[in-house]
Amino acid sequence: MTTFVNATAAYRQGQRTLPREYYTAPDLYAAEQERIFARRWVCVGREAEIAEPGAFVVREIAGESLIVVRGRDGAARALYNVCRHRGTRLCEEPRGRFSETIQCPYHAWTYTLDGTLIGAPHMSEVAGFDKRDYPLRAAALERWEGFLFVSLAREPEPFAQAFAPLLERFRRFNLAALRPARRIEYDVRANWKLVFQNYSECLHCPVIHPALARLTPYTSGENDLVEGPYLGGYMVLTRPGGSLTLSGRACGVPVGDLPADDRHRVYFYSIFPNLLLSLHPDYVMFHTLWPAGPERTRITCEWLFHPDAFGRPDFDPDDAVRFWDETNRQDWHVCELSQAGVASRAYEPGPYSPREGISAAWDREFLRAIGHARAE
Repeated sequence: MTTFVNATAAYRQGQRTLPREYYTAPDLYAAEQERIFARRWVCVGREAEIAEPGAFVVREIAGESLIVVRGRDGAARALYNVCRHRGTRLCEEPRGRFSETIQCPYHAWTYTLDGTLIGAPHMSEVAGFDKRDYPLRAAALERWEGFLFVSLAREPEPFAQAFAPLLERFRRFNLAALRPARRIEYDVRANWKLVFQNYSECLHCPVIHPALARLTPYTSGENDLVEGPYLGGYMVLTRPGGSLTLSGRACGVPVGDLPADDRHRVYFYSIFPNLLLSLHPDYVMFHTLWPAGPERTRITCEWLFHPDAFGRPDFDPDDAVRFWDETNRQDWHVCELSQAGVASRAYEPGPYSPREGISAAWDREFLRAIGHARAE
């Protein structure tokens, strides 16, 4: 949601917000889906969602439906939700668990959890038919810090290369071991870029989020990633040993073996194109964004805590969840107001201030990714 102060390193005098059509035009939305979401590494959630063999979630990326499933061998895979017989959608439920196989509801073609075709009624009567030629199509899948990422590209950029700035950056926060406590899903009537831009600055915080501003002043902190697909930095907590909660107190044990400075900071990073990562001393919150049209975005927000927190009598995840649910809804409302405004014929791009330098840097990365980069 919030962040990013001391952003002059990312600020460029004269940069302005994006033109109206980037938030409203169906053809530009289609171009985003093809040039960004169909090519980049997209976060599809946490490994914990498919912890057991057969567990699956269905995700839609750039108009494609994917079954993200844990195999009998323990490996996670992303399989296109398309039968190799007549193209029928295999799975209708958003999540669940397959007993042993994946079976098409139309003609009962049957696949193992790794996508191998093992059953095709009457196809043995077809000369030359070989089940080995018809596995489910798979998309590239990679793991990072307990998150799963998928790329639809035929030859995606190697994940280690694409994520080089982040690979070890958050290791002290113990992300891979954290356990989920809550999930809230939101349906926001605003373009996905407005959500990223809102998250990437806290100039609005004293106006929109007075409770947040009391706990972490928007003029505090520093940015450490100021150009490219990964942007962000930290803000400082006013209360020693506190956190961003309704009470202002920490609601769980420290997420990792944090150095002294990190115990009174909150880090906020936008990870292009669909992940927002917020790192607190006592919990981690993340948002995944799912564009659903030029003027609509579905957002999933989850809260993660150290496993040791769950057995303690003083563990109160709702202290954080309720704080951020209120803050999220404030943000989504103002994003919807922004969407209504930028759709007006009266709107024209306005100037960014130095306090919005990360938002401006995000725009530059977006324009590069879609192939519309402005002349520097």
